Amino acid sequence: MNILIKPVVTEKMQKITDKLHKYGFIVTRDASKDQIAKAITTMYAVEVESVNTMVYNGKRKSRNTKQGLVHGKKAAFKKAIITLKDGQEIDFYANI
Repeated sequence: MNILIKPVVTEKMQKITDKLHKYGFIVTRDASKDQIAKAITTMYAVEVESVNTMVYNGKRKSRNTKQGLVHGKKAAFKKAIITLKDGQEIDFYANI
């Protein structure tokens, strides 16, 4: 039961993490907030205060190639923003 797909490690998410102690994760689309909180607690050994989720629909993309115009679609995904209790933090780079 792998609910967490990957953490969101971008400059914008890093600023939010530094100021508000919130962390972003890409999760499976059918995961509930309770399941996400339990997965974070077991994987990183931290206490979760709240979970906010967003579902992004796939977008149509097109590009020009030598063969002509190629159409495609980006995959849909669900993102979860995790707020930890005071004094808790997650270090993504500790296992490297």
